[in-house]
Amino acid sequence: MSLRITPLTDPTCGPHGRRLAWLASDADSIPAGTAFLRLLDGGQEHLAELDLCVHPAERRKGVGSRLLDTAVTTARDNARRRVVAQAEAGSPGDRFLAARGFRKVLTFRYTRLAMAEVDTTVLAGIVERPHPGYRLTSWQGTVPDDLAQTFAASRRAMDDMPMDDAEYGTVAWDVDRVRAAAKAVEQRGDHLHTVVAIDASNGSIAAFTELVIPGNGAGDGQHYGTGVLPEHRGHGLGRWMKAESIRQAHRDYPDLDGLLTDTADSNAHMRRINDGLGYTPTHTTHQHQLDL
Repeated sequence: MSLRITPLTDPTCGPHGRRLAWLASDADSIPAGTAFLRLLDGGQEHLAELDLCVHPAERRKGVGSRLLDTAVTTARDNARRRVVAQAEAGSPGDRFLAARGFRKVLTFRYTRLAMAEVDTTVLAGIVERPHPGYRLTSWQGTVPDDLAQTFAASRRAMDDMPMDDAEYGTVAWDVDRVRAAAKAVEQRGDHLHTVVAIDASNGSIAAFTELVIPGNGAGDGQHYGTGVLPEHRGHGLGRWMKAESIRQAHRDYPDLDGLLTDTADSNAHMRRINDGLGYTPTHTTHQHQLDL
């Protein structure tokens, strides 16, 4: 198969990393596959994330291998030490990565909560139960100015989440970065909702959870990060916040079908929270890593 690899210009280049893209096409200029390589920064300068897709009709013709070689060479040229990629467990992509030197370093379990099955009475009982020393607050979009510093500081709650053998590094968060992340969601037309637990003793954020709702308020929303600072764990804050996040989504978006979340298989605590709130499994993915 005569194959041409064409570099593309990525229109979504952001302030915290950049993404490179390539199109594979045959002699008649018919697209056969794509590859995107995200070069991370802010504490993850050693890492590149790969998203590679080959049309089912064009598989086993060398398209994926050519795209992979191009992406890996580019990662090396940019001084990256690791390339990571995800694929659904047992899929052709899962087998492709394993056959080309990637090793499985992490398993994610994806679950979904059907909004039609949400019991608002149960949620109210969770949310209204007192958590001495803490209170909940929430906002939509960008963090309010008076909470911006403490919200950025609270992001370190994700630094020690279970990641098995994956080497993500430590993301450096500041106020500019949390505002940029919120702006990115807004620019694509979606709604970012954040619920936080406030330490009543000093007004700082002890924990947070984020939920993104499609711009039209329909289909499925997606949970982003949920984290509790180490010094505030053991008080049920994760379950408390997530229940409030679900309650708000159920109240404010009547056309919403469900909520999606993914959790590392080894993160038993968050999996128990999701199971207890009614989330049911949908599929499993493997994260693969290539050491350069």
